[in-house]
Amino acid sequence: MSTDAIAVVVVSYQSASTIEDCLRRLLRAKDVAQIRVIDNGSCDGTLELVQRLALADTRLRFIANPDNPGFAVACNQGAAASSAPWLAFVNPDLLVEPDTLLRLRDAARQLGTALVGADLHDESGVHDAAARRRDPDFVAMLRRPAARQLAIARDAAQPVQPVPAISGALLLLPRSLFAQVGGFDEGYRLHAEDLDLCRRVRAAGATVACVNAVDVLHLRGVSSRSNPLFVEWHKHRGLWRYFCKFDAPRHGLWARAAVFALIGTRFVLTALGKSIKP
Repeated sequence: MSTDAIAVVVVSYQSASTIEDCLRRLLRAKDVAQIRVIDNGSCDGTLELVQRLALADTRLRFIANPDNPGFAVACNQGAAASSAPWLAFVNPDLLVEPDTLLRLRDAARQLGTALVGADLHDESGVHDAAARRRDPDFVAMLRRPAARQLAIARDAAQPVQPVPAISGALLLLPRSLFAQVGGFDEGYRLHAEDLDLCRRVRAAGATVACVNAVDVLHLRGVSSRSNPLFVEWHKHRGLWRYFCKFDAPRHGLWARAAVFALIGTRFVLTALGKSIKP
């Protein structure tokens, strides 16, 4: 297999509204040698759409999980079921152009060893703040509410902008780097696993960067609309896991308790807002 070859992993859940367009675009993308769809128990016709496309192109294969073991588990399944030297993780509500992935791959090569993402925007052209982020510092958030803003502004002078973290909606890295850091941490169910991966990539001496010169349409949150409270629960659970894993050992009991209260209160307020939303 060519050293340029890219394996794409798509984790789907109730993604029927976007998965076909996502996969057709990936099948047209340059240097994509393998596509692995890992479905986490969809019941909305997602698998039927994937099956039809898989019959027409042998590069596309799928694994149908009988339940939903989580995003991180499914990403690792897709990586293990493929062999191309480059790995791309692509959300099922993300629509790439034919040259998107090869441009990301070329940028990663220029950086040496790197994990890269793109500048993401929605249908209205609004850019995704998660495309470039700081590491969350929960103790700092207790002292300064401004620390809760993780987004980093796009630097127009840098076509490739090194940052601490990028969005898990679109990630590309060498398979060797993915193996070096041990893949995704399967202790996360939904959310924060991308922050975790970025932090471990940097700890391994590699670069994390957003390729500002590559814009990609991200329809956002299609899978999460079916059960928003479930998503919020696991999002906040993931934030607590991230804090315990990376930062809690540096702080005392009272600081840990305060962070727990901060994350718990944020979940309750978010959940109440979603439950009363008309």
